[in-house]
This record gives sequence, C-alpha cells and structure tokens, in this order.
Amino acid sequence: MKVYLPRMEAVRSSAAQRAAMVLVGIGILAASAWLSVPFYPVPLTMQTLAVLLIGGALGPVAGVSSVIGYLAIGAAGAPVFHGGLGGALVFAGPTAGYLFGFIPAVFIMGCASRLAGTRDSVVGGRSARRLLVLAVGALLASAAVYVVGLPWLAVSTGMGFQKALHAGLYPFLLGDLLKAAVAVGAVYGGRAISQRRPSLF
Repeated sequence: MKVYLPRMEAVRSSAAQRAAMVLVGIGILAASAWLSVPFYPVPLTMQTLAVLLIGGALGPVAGVSSVIGYLAIGAAGAPVFHGGLGGALVFAGPTAGYLFGFIPAVFIMGCASRLAGTRDSVVGGRSARRLLVLAVGALLASAAVYVVGLPWLAVSTGMGFQKALHAGLYPFLLGDLLKAAVAVGAVYGGRAISQRRPSLF
C-alpha cells in the first residue's frame, strides 16, 4: 500500500486540477456569452474566441468537457447563453446549431494545440510549423461552428441556406479571423511559457 499511495495521491491531484480547469472553461464561456451585440437571428458574441482559447489551453478532452458542462447548465436554466438566456428552449432556437458546433470546434483546437505543443511531435521545435498547426486548427475549429450552425439556422428559421449564409456567416467572417489570430497568439505564447511544466492534457 505504501508503494502505491503516492501515485494514488498524484492521480487525485491531477483529477482535481482537471475538474478545476473545466470549471474555469465553463466560466469563460458563460462570461463570453454576455459580451454580445444583439444581431438577429445570430448575435455577435465573444464565444468563438473563448472556445478557441479553451481548446488551446485545456486540450481536447477537458475542452469538450467544458463545453458540454456549459451546455448542460444552460439547459438546466442557468442564464449563461447570450443576453442572459437559459433553459432548454434555447436549443430550439436559431442559434442552437452554433452552440452544439462548439463541441467539435473545441475538440479540433484542442488537438491542434496538443500537436503543436508536444516536444516529440512532428512539429516539435519548429516555431513556424507550430504556429501553422495552431492557425490551421483555429480556422478549422471556427469552420466547424458554421458547419453545424448554418444548416440548423436555415431549417429552424425557414430562410433557406443562401439566406442563412448572409445572416449567419458573412457578417462574422472578419471578426472570426481576428479572433483566430488572437487565439493562436495567446495559445502559442502560453505554450512557450509552460513548455517545461507538467501537462494537463
């Protein structure tokens, strides 16, 4: 028992750290939803940036856990969605697809961050390649939100896919590119600082 006790304590400590980081991720997503401009039918929020940062900082597993936890407490009625909304009815609205799109988005960004940050990965030690991996990951993650969100927007509103593009994609492209750039810079900088520290991934 004495041989395995330190290892068990380390596992518990790691699990507690993961749980704490997931809670932080949920809090960041909730806070970013309140920073919104009430466009219709899709509001402008900072949640895409939050998803990229969460995926980049926490990795795919804890990142997905954060998004699922956020959606769960929102469905339970907590006012964590844009404009202080909460409750299951939000998932019947025009933005539901975007919310569910956060799940593949955070997973993609988390995988890109893990690949870029692992010392023995194929991009380890190459700053330009690591930045490229993060940039591609951020763009693919941002696209994943729209891949899920646009079809739901078109169907739920009855506006059709072409109108959904004009209402739910084109007005946000420039902003999403800027968010991706900010996220890549933040994740890359954070990885450089914590490269020699124990990983939570």
